[in-house]
Amino acid sequence: MRKPLDDYMNDPDIIDEPMSLREIHAIRLMIHDETKDMTSEERAAYIHEGAVRAMAGYDVKFVDIVPSRL
Repeated sequence: MRKPLDDYMNDPDIIDEPMSLREIHAIRLMIHDETKDMTSEERAAYIHEGAVRAMAGYDVKFVDIVPSRL
């Protein structure tokens, strides 16, 4: 089960940081906890899925461009 972001925001190692840095570090801690026991393939799929969701949120389309050989 995923811990809420607030649990990470109150981590004693980052509690004294400015809010913007604390939020970044809390998100990094959360991602680390979610992916620390994953294989390389699972982690790649996790990152890909997150990228696809982020792109959909901004209505960005993925275009696979194969460069022409010279």
